[in-house]
Amino acid sequence: MTQALFIGAIIFILLNLVYFFANKTYRKSYFSTALFLNLFFVLTGVLIGFTFIYYLLSLNGTILVTSLSSKESVNPSFWDLLYFSGETLLSVGYGDMLPVGMARFFALIESAIGVLLPTAYFLKALDSPNDEK
Repeated sequence: MTQALFIGAIIFILLNLVYFFANKTYRKSYFSTALFLNLFFVLTGVLIGFTFIYYLLSLNGTILVTSLSSKESVNPSFWDLLYFSGETLLSVGYGDMLPVGMARFFALIESAIGVLLPTAYFLKALDSPNDEK
């Protein structure tokens, strides 16, 4: 039963994608490939930059814990820090790793960038010149 639901969900997603591209509704939108790629690469750069900041902070002590009540320290690898940076930047926040100390400040800055930067890009995409004049 679970497999059937999983396969059904995948088919549903694929059919929606086919419908989207077959009807060319994306051509009637404000979508800009150049703007999208620019946003993607800028966010990727921010993600990797904050990963290195967290890595450097982790060399001086604990920056991530599993819960605030137990204060159980996480000994993060680079991939753990990349994951933490990604979930912070994209405002996912699963809660499996929590920042402490100076990492809290940088996590706050990163999450603000993750909200404000895409907003600025979307506003730029909507600010297209009016051809009807």
